[in-house]
Amino acid sequence: MENIKIVIAGPRGRMGSEAVKLVEKTPHFELVGAVDHKYDGQQLNEVNGFSSKVLIYNDMEKCFQETKPDVLIDLTTPEIGKVHTKLALQNGVRPVVGTTGFSKEDLKEIEQLIEEKGIGAIIAPNFAVGAILMMKFSQMAAKYFQDVEIIELHHDQKLDAPSGTGLKTAEMISAVREEKKQGHPNEKEVLSGARGADFDGIRLHSVRLPGLVAHQEVLFGGEGQTLSLRHDSYNRASFMSGVKLSVEQVMKLDLLVYGLENIIE
Repeated sequence: MENIKIVIAGPRGRMGSEAVKLVEKTPHFELVGAVDHKYDGQQLNEVNGFSSKVLIYNDMEKCFQETKPDVLIDLTTPEIGKVHTKLALQNGVRPVVGTTGFSKEDLKEIEQLIEEKGIGAIIAPNFAVGAILMMKFSQMAAKYFQDVEIIELHHDQKLDAPSGTGLKTAEMISAVREEKKQGHPNEKEVLSGARGADFDGIRLHSVRLPGLVAHQEVLFGGEGQTLSLRHDSYNRASFMSGVKLSVEQVMKLDLLVYGLENIIE
């Protein structure tokens, strides 16, 4: 198998550093550069204890021009991720992006760039294969259980609530479920927000605590029975199986894949 040349954005971050380790240990992956707002011109092994001696760039466009990568892995923040995705496509590089916050307008613009360049892109709110299966199983269950609540739990440094995975799960369930207002018709929140966010009648709750990483439970209720589907990521290495799959798959694509559930059978 021919090596896939990869640039990683945000290599010092918790997710980015796991991605560097993934690329270093995967025989057909080759790290050719890193993009960071610090340490321009230094080698990666000098600043973070990695074995890779690739250069760090502040300027992503310069990085692309000098390293000629096939794929950009971006595990930064929503605002930066959007900019990097478009920049990668403009430079003929296939982005694999693990951030949320893309609007419909953003996705439309990305799809136009993909059409122009004839290369694919993968944007995934969650790279944990188990989490994707939990989402797919939830969609299957929603055909039989109309009453459902989603509880997503993350570390207390997470900025967005609900999480991208929580929202995506609600979207997937909503696609197969008739909209329904759950609970008693005269239900009243004594304390505002007690019942969580409302997505087409699905209640969505966000928990933020130190000690958590990324967890989600989907609870279904029916006559005389309940069904619980839960996934737990205990560390960020859990996301790397999905990143590896995405890098391999994006090389075969000429379209936008939004969500790993679209490439996992």
